[in-house]
Amino acid sequence: MPRERFAPAKVNLFLHVASLGADGYHPLSSLMVFADVGDTIRLEPAAGPAFVLEGPFAETLGQDDDNLVVRARDLMLHGGATPDPPFRLTLIKRLPIAAGLGGGSADAAATLALIAAHLGPEHPAAGPRALGVLARSLGADVAACLESVPVIATGRGDVLEPAPPMPPLDAVLVNPRAPSPTGQVYRAYDESGAPGGADNPSLPGRFEDAGQLIDFLDGTRNDLQAPACALRPEIAEALGLLAAAPGARLARMSGSGATCFALCANRDDAQRVAACLAGARPHWWTVVCRLGAGEPG
Repeated sequence: MPRERFAPAKVNLFLHVASLGADGYHPLSSLMVFADVGDTIRLEPAAGPAFVLEGPFAETLGQDDDNLVVRARDLMLHGGATPDPPFRLTLIKRLPIAAGLGGGSADAAATLALIAAHLGPEHPAAGPRALGVLARSLGADVAACLESVPVIATGRGDVLEPAPPMPPLDAVLVNPRAPSPTGQVYRAYDESGAPGGADNPSLPGRFEDAGQLIDFLDGTRNDLQAPACALRPEIAEALGLLAAAPGARLARMSGSGATCFALCANRDDAQRVAACLAGARPHWWTVVCRLGAGEPG
C-alpha cells in the first residue's frame, strides 16, 4: 500500500530581516504558520527507484538532482543499501514555485518523514534527532516543516521556538503567477540599505482570538515586501487588491513572495475576498485556506 504525506504551505505572518551578517546570512525573526493547502508526497513499492511529478504545477519543476525531494531522498539513503523493495516517490505539486510558501522545504520534510517510516524506527536515519539534522542540512525552513506547527524562527531561520497558542486564521492566498526568486529579493533588500531589522516583537502568552492576533500582526511587517514589489509590480497589485477587498483585515506578502495573503475574521469573509480576487484576476492562483497547524482541509 502506498504511503502519503501532506506537505503544507508555509506562511510568514511577519518577517523581520536584518542586514547581511559576516557569515553571509541575514538574521531574521518570523512567525511561521502552516496552511491546510499544500503538496502531497506519495511513496509506493516499485520495480526500481523512481521519482515522478504530477499536479497543476508539475511542469514548472525539473526532475534533476536540484529538486529538494530528490536531495532529501538521497540524503536519507546515503551510505545505505537500496531498500528492498525499492520505492517510487511521487510529488503531487499543487503549490506554485518561487512563491514564498516554502513548498520545496515542505516537500523535502515530507519526503524525509515518509522514507523514515518506510525504513523503520531501527534505521539510524529514521529517528527524530537524525531527521532534524538532515532537515537543517537541506535548508532553514525544512526543520520547521517537519512538524508544521506555528513557530517563532530566529537566527538564520533555523532557531525554532513554539509560538504562543493561537486560534486558526481564515485566510486567502493569492499568487499572481510571477516567480519571485529569494536570492534576487535579498539582493534588492541589501541594495536598498536593508532598512529593517531582526527585532523580536513582544509576544503575549497566548492569542485568545483571531481579532487579537490580527491586531498584533498589524504592528509587525515583512521587510522583504518592498524590494519584492519593486522587482515584481504584480505583487504590489495583489496586495492592493487584497487590502481593498471587503472582509480583508490584513494584507501582506509571505516570505520573499510572490504569494500574498489576506487575513479575515471568518470563513465567509475569506470566501468573499477570494471571490473578489478571482473575479478581478481570474488567471491568478487564489485559494481560501485556514492557517495554523498544517493539517489538510
